[in-house]
Amino acid sequence: MSAADAARALFTERFGSAPAGTWSAPGRANLIGEHTDYNDGFVLPFAIEHRTHVALGPRADGLIRVASTAEDADVEVPLAELDAIFPARRDEIAFWARYPLGVAWALLRTPGATAPTGVDLAFASDVPVGAGLSSSAALEGATAVALAEAWALDADPVALARAGRTAENEAVGAPTGIMDQMASMLGRADAAIFLDCRSLETHVVDLGFARAALELVVVDTGVKHSHATGGYGERRAACERGAATMGVPALRDLTPADLDRARELMDDVTFRRVRHVVTENQRVIDTVRTLREAGPAAIGELLVASHASMRDDFEISVAELDTAVEAALSAGAIGARMTGGGFGGAAIALVDRDRVGAVTDAVTAAFAASRFAEPTIFTVTPSAGASRDV
Repeated sequence: MSAADAARALFTERFGSAPAGTWSAPGRANLIGEHTDYNDGFVLPFAIEHRTHVALGPRADGLIRVASTAEDADVEVPLAELDAIFPARRDEIAFWARYPLGVAWALLRTPGATAPTGVDLAFASDVPVGAGLSSSAALEGATAVALAEAWALDADPVALARAGRTAENEAVGAPTGIMDQMASMLGRADAAIFLDCRSLETHVVDLGFARAALELVVVDTGVKHSHATGGYGERRAACERGAATMGVPALRDLTPADLDRARELMDDVTFRRVRHVVTENQRVIDTVRTLREAGPAAIGELLVASHASMRDDFEISVAELDTAVEAALSAGAIGARMTGGGFGGAAIALVDRDRVGAVTDAVTAAFAASRFAEPTIFTVTPSAGASRDV
């Protein structure tokens, strides 16, 4: 059963009627640009074909009720109480439900929003959870497009992405940027979204993977991570500390030429966190230029340099991610890097189509030799963003 069918079936099972419609939003892979988003920097993500689907139906009693195929219990809250719950009492809400309920709360706070009568939502997803493919943004995006239509909100995709970020930051408590939500809302086939996280200006960048017979291979290490835990927050705090030391609003305002001065002013750990962000921003810019001028087969060194920076300067890789990258490169991948927030999750490898099998075998063998759990390996295709299904 597809995830869309599963969402509809769950709606009927839990709520006793057919839904009014279904909507969906994709997860995302990030080609390059990690931990730059909350530093007002640049990122280059793309939406993937794996999606979270939501079936929706109206109700007349002012309640919002959410159900998921991944959870046994539904969560039910009066819409009028969301303001009191988020963020002060968010711990009273089941963790997974904070995402869709937080989106509802954020949307109701937008200018011109009026209190609707209530809604039932049933979710199903085929986005791998905890793999760095932003299952959370897919959940937020599906909720946002469904509620925006059901409640007749005047909200463009950027406004819906902002609502998703508000939900993640304040309702969930994860200090993430807006990259994931923007990629999920704005994705295009065989293209990435070059996003300026300060202005939210976007440019569609043709990836050309299909023409070049390239595949993007994802290696899900199975090592679970959570952005709401301490490591992510510590990295963000270091970045803010570094920007303050340099007297700039955000690390986006520094260039590689500023790094010698930064080294003199900061402790070693803070400097290395700053160096990652500054050089990663430059790598994003260089990748966009290279894609346009030379094509996707020429970006391998930038991907490899990104991984080394995350491993050594930002210190968010783990042994499984390093093994995946090294094995993929040894088997002929054009480039490879970890993707996502780090501390687990997935690596990506850009691979000639006829070498996907060899790379898969090499990574699987390397994990076995290291006595790691067997990874889940699959390809992802740059795909369309959030939309109504039926």
